[in-house]
Amino acid sequence: MLHRILVFVLSLSLAPLALAQEDANDNPQVIISTSAGLMTVELFADKAPVTVANFLKYVDSGHYEGTIFHRVINNFMIQGGGFTQDLEQKETRAPIVNESKNRLHNVRGTLAMARTADPDSATSQFFINHRNNLRLDWAPGKPGYTVFGKVIDGMYVVDSIASMPTGKTKGFMDVPVEPVFINEIVRVE
Repeated sequence: MLHRILVFVLSLSLAPLALAQEDANDNPQVIISTSAGLMTVELFADKAPVTVANFLKYVDSGHYEGTIFHRVINNFMIQGGGFTQDLEQKETRAPIVNESKNRLHNVRGTLAMARTADPDSATSQFFINHRNNLRLDWAPGKPGYTVFGKVIDGMYVVDSIASMPTGKTKGFMDVPVEPVFINEIVRVE
């Protein structure tokens, strides 16, 4: 009888550890290698499954290699994933549905999908919030920007990119004077 009680108590104490490992397995991680350094990102597949699946298709196909952070606004966000150094837009897949009703907030360090005025227009471009940008969240009658991940290591790289001098180039505003490349984005195994 004592043995059964000990096994039961031990199973209860290990349950949170098992759940934490299960959650970690459900949310994949990627490393974003840039010319300014490395960032590790946890993707919220449990809260934004369509968005994460879309992002990982671009990751797995090598789409992000050689793209740049083409829009950088200090104390707001850094945006990339769609343009080459020559500001030529890369070909993309079909747009995806907006998942901003997932109630995740655009806070410092989170990744969100860039889009046009059409809420369901996101393709490959994403941005990393440099500060809390709650005005970008979903609200009744106001579609937001889908948060789908968070920088868990390397936020200093975001800070570095956000502080770089920017200017106007080929009709684009807020382009870093010195290009910031996305060398590659790879899954963490």
